[in-house]
Amino acid sequence: MDRKRIILFTKYLLNFMFYSGILVVVSLPYTLRAAGRYYSGDLAENYISMLIIFFLSGVCGLIIVWQLRKMISTVIGRNCFVEDNSKSLKVMGRVAFVIAVLFLIKMFILPTPATLIIILTFFIAGLFSHVLSLVFSEAVYYKEENDLTI
Repeated sequence: MDRKRIILFTKYLLNFMFYSGILVVVSLPYTLRAAGRYYSGDLAENYISMLIIFFLSGVCGLIIVWQLRKMISTVIGRNCFVEDNSKSLKVMGRVAFVIAVLFLIKMFILPTPATLIIILTFFIAGLFSHVLSLVFSEAVYYKEENDLTI
């Protein structure tokens, strides 16, 4: 696949993820209640707390996808070293840390091995996004310096 097709595929995939994510978050009270019927009593007993944690995590996930959608538009425009992308990466890092904390709280309510993996994944994603935002800030600085000298 050439570069343009990959970028367009990514754009459409992010759009799909964003809008389907909205549907998932909105339908969460119904799907969580239905899941509670098929799984252990722990899920049903902790319905409200699980609903809050999953809802907040879902909103955080939507924020991350929204920021990625903003960033892909700069890639399409071939101007990706802009301060807005650095800001988007900072937001994504903070939101990833929020998800890690939410699932850390979940560990005390309904512990599962998958929860540990989610905590670790989003903690690393938060660190990665933060470091990458610093790299982007430097790249923006060098790009602006270079643009001024030409």
